[in-house]
Amino acid sequence: MHKITLAKIAEITGGQVFGDPDLTVSSIAIDSRNTAENWLFAAIKGEHVDGHEFAGQAMENGAVASLVTHAIAGPHVLVPAIDSEIDSIAYALGKIAAHERAQLTDVNVVGVTGSSGKTSTKDIIRQVLEHSGKTQATSGSQNNELGLPLTILNADIDVQNLVLEMGMRGLGHISYLCEIASPTISVVTNVGQAHIGEVGSIENIAKAKSEIVQELRDENWAILNYDDPNVLNMRNLTSAQVITYGLSGAADVRALNISSDVSGTYEFDIQTADEIAHVELPLLGEHNILNALAATAVGIVCGMKLSTIVQALSSVNLLSPWRMEKSVLDNGVVVINDAYNANPESMSAALRALAGIAPSGHSWAVLGAMAELGEFSIEQHDAVGRLAVRLDISNLVVVGEQAKALYLGALQEGSWDGESVWFPDFSSACDYIVERVKSPDVLLFKASRAEKFEQLAQMVSDALTDGGSAE
Repeated sequence: MHKITLAKIAEITGGQVFGDPDLTVSSIAIDSRNTAENWLFAAIKGEHVDGHEFAGQAMENGAVASLVTHAIAGPHVLVPAIDSEIDSIAYALGKIAAHERAQLTDVNVVGVTGSSGKTSTKDIIRQVLEHSGKTQATSGSQNNELGLPLTILNADIDVQNLVLEMGMRGLGHISYLCEIASPTISVVTNVGQAHIGEVGSIENIAKAKSEIVQELRDENWAILNYDDPNVLNMRNLTSAQVITYGLSGAADVRALNISSDVSGTYEFDIQTADEIAHVELPLLGEHNILNALAATAVGIVCGMKLSTIVQALSSVNLLSPWRMEKSVLDNGVVVINDAYNANPESMSAALRALAGIAPSGHSWAVLGAMAELGEFSIEQHDAVGRLAVRLDISNLVVVGEQAKALYLGALQEGSWDGESVWFPDFSSACDYIVERVKSPDVLLFKASRAEKFEQLAQMVSDALTDGGSAE
């Protein structure tokens, strides 16, 4: 972040300075414990904690001033309250971030959105672009009206590539984020059922996601998934240059000669208009092929050679936790922790990845509820349960009342002999799994964020490590 005075911050935000207007800040934090010398503390008022109460602690840790909505002791910028669903401090941070973004000239700013896969795609893009210059990106899934501004504000002034994940909960959300970030490259991974309970239809989800390409300028780039018709149609909604990716032979960047091994990883050829190159992708699941193709398209647009991109793809790692995170316990049981979030499309991708792994043991899908599906919830949970049976998953363990339709769907599909079970809580599910799982069985854990399935994955792993079944 470029240095900025309190006077300038007040001018940008429409606020008022209390204290020395010439005080300069060099970074911004929302956690008083993480502030340092010459930082500005932004006093966010959360559901349980009001940041204004911690301004004193922030000052003790080196902050020179605070960004607040009501007067406090010490230097501060008082910003006006706004009539919006966005917190007033977060809105002010967005204004400051937009000012900072305007100073990041000659920077590739990549915006990434989609119903599923956007975090993994963002992480792969980051690792590819790191081979071309200094690259920074959204941490984890900090993709909303608070996380995105903070990512921009915490970027180094000499950054060359800035990769920003953009989420949405409704129409207009991505447009707002684009107003702040002004992406030069926009990537859309897919349009699926995530948030359908909030926006009402796939058509509205596509409309909301398309905002990321509608905000582009003529000289910018839209990178679109050719295999998803709702995404491909977005090429008609932008004046930017378009490059497509996918498994289709008509895509500009496409995968050929795909094969997998027993570990669930894939190798394939990437073909562009001029070249073809082979890549061995060290990530689980066929869905990561598309994510890698999206990253390839970004690299090409940024002037990278295909050979360099392929080299980068061959060494990518998981950067964000609980996303097809594979570990092998001491007793030989394989745990795949994909518990960060879930929607019908990502559930399907995870189950297909599990089915593609061919151990001498059995496959276990340990699944919980998918949130934000509204009136489509029962239908979509039922479909996931049926898919697990069709994919011949050896054992389906469903946990939680909200996920019961998933279990019932499996029963209706023909899972009557104990392959599918339902439990109301983590404890009973854990006991059941630990008593029956054996090396080299593979356990997949997946549910929406609110279900906290990473805790169940840890419970099972700890129980197995402490002497559970292994033989």
